Amino acid sequence: MAALTSSRFHIVSRTAAAVLGGYAFSWGVIAFGTALLFAAGMEFHDAEHLSYIVGLLVFLVAFLLAFAARSLPRVWLVLAGGGALLAGAATLLQQQLV
Repeated sequence: MAALTSSRFHIVSRTAAAVLGGYAFSWGVIAFGTALLFAAGMEFHDAEHLSYIVGLLVFLVAFLLAFAARSLPRVWLVLAGGGALLAGAATLLQQQLV
């Protein structure tokens, strides 16, 4: 019974890491990509749309890697931590543009 509960918890944790962590990471990529492309001289809406397209691909890769990785804490660290760092870098870049 304990193994079944542990297995269910592991599956729920992996799924949460894939969905929530992948969302956080792709959101950070989109925010940073939009700010970086706009700073490079691209029109805002063009930069935004290109970043959304790239962000969708990043989410797909992050989702799949969350299930392929061996260490669940490392998955959370990379996805959620990386997303937070990218969002912070995007905020700093946006402040420099304004």
